[in-house]
This record gives sequence, structure tokens and C-alpha cells, in this order.
Amino acid sequence: MIDVTKAHIARVYDFMLGGKDNFAVDREAARQVIAAYPAIRVIARTQRAFLGRVVRHLAAEAGIRQFLDVGTGLPSADNTHEVAQRVAPESRIVYVDNDPMVLVHARALLVGSREGATSYVHADLRDTSEILREAARTLDFGQPVAVMLLGILHNIADEDDPLGLVAKLMAAVPAGSYLVLSHLARDIAAEHVGEAAERYNKLAVSPVTFRTHAEVSRFFEGLELLEPGVVQLHRWRADPADLALGHGDLANYGAVGRKP
Repeated sequence: MIDVTKAHIARVYDFMLGGKDNFAVDREAARQVIAAYPAIRVIARTQRAFLGRVVRHLAAEAGIRQFLDVGTGLPSADNTHEVAQRVAPESRIVYVDNDPMVLVHARALLVGSREGATSYVHADLRDTSEILREAARTLDFGQPVAVMLLGILHNIADEDDPLGLVAKLMAAVPAGSYLVLSHLARDIAAEHVGEAAERYNKLAVSPVTFRTHAEVSRFFEGLELLEPGVVQLHRWRADPADLALGHGDLANYGAVGRKP
């Protein structure tokens, strides 16, 4: 049974993207956040666009054929496997999420190309051992893997050691692997973002912890950052059409780092 007494970030994100797989508590949490920081809806869309740009780059230019997408959220347009397998049909993708609603819809994430493979692991990011054990059924950890952590690390409080969790995942993949990360920022529009976080945390299963540019950059220690480094999501190798929208400053950082 799905617990709907508290909002879950995957369902709130689904609502902000115009989806229908959410409950009243999720919609109320989203409305509270939007009231405090209206740009959060734009951030949801820019995060989806960031995913597409990064996966296309890794599959087409970096030759990556394996993706471990932790905190995947509910199925939407251009999921990781769809983007990767359009470039390289043999790509293999493992999705991971802890929301029972995502589990219900997992079949939509498992319809990939005949040449490649997709699978789903119902697990929490905090249990890296289970994630790696189950992912190894689909992925070859002797070959490079793109570890994708989009919009999930701000759900991990400092006391749960988010830096250590990322380090464990990256220690399990070989040289030539990549870390892809996006994270809500607390040093952009700080007053509005702070109020948004406070409102959301009153309704959420897991409270959010927004972090500064310096704090987000620490996740990439020991990795080779791809240009342009840790930047606001819509400024990471943006398409001309993205730049034309003129988003201004948005409280969400993203980056891609390569394991040497």
C-alpha cells in the first residue's frame, strides 16, 4: 500500500511537470513551494532538459553505454533509457527509486530497445550496498558507468552522510565512469528558497536540505569536472533555444564529473 500521508519528492516533481501520478498532499506541498518560490516550476523543467543534454553527450560523445539512475522519479517524456538508446540502442540502464508509486509504474521504465536492457531496483539511496548488488544483475561494473543523481541528494540530510554515499557509488565504478548530479541551491534567491524549503518540509516524507555552490562542488572531489563545471542547470551546455528563454538565476546547480 502506498503511504500518502506525506508528500514525496517524486510525486511533487510529477505534479510540477504537469503529470497526474500524485496525491492531494503532493499537490499541496507543490503549491506551498511555488507560492514561496515560483521559479521552482521552471527548475523542474530545466532539470528534465539537463538530463537529456547530459545523457546525449555521454552516449554520443563519451561512449558511455551504462547508466545507473538513482532517484529516477516517475516516468515522463525522454527518460534516461529513451535518450541513451536513441543514440546507442545497446545501452543498459538501471533505475532506482524508493517511492512505491514509482514501483507501480516501473513497467513503463522497462520498455527499452531489444539490443539494450533496462531494469528497476526499489531501494533507497542510503542503501548503496543493495543498489550496487541489484544493479550488477544488469550492469557490468568492470566497464564505465554514468551514475546519475538528479534531484535526490537534497533529500539526504547531512547526518546521513551524502558525501559518503556518493563516494561509495563512485568507488564501485571504474575509471572512465561519470557522476551526473543536480542539487537545489540555498545561496540563490536565499530568502525565497529558505521559505520554500520550510513549507515543503512540513508536509514531506523526507525533508530537503538545500546546499551552496561550494557544498555541491564537494561531491565532485577527486573527479575531473567537464566544462563549464558546477553551474546553474540551464547554463550547463545549454541549447540556443534554452538560452533564448532568458531564465535568469535559478536555485539549482548541476555538473558532470569524470572518474580518472
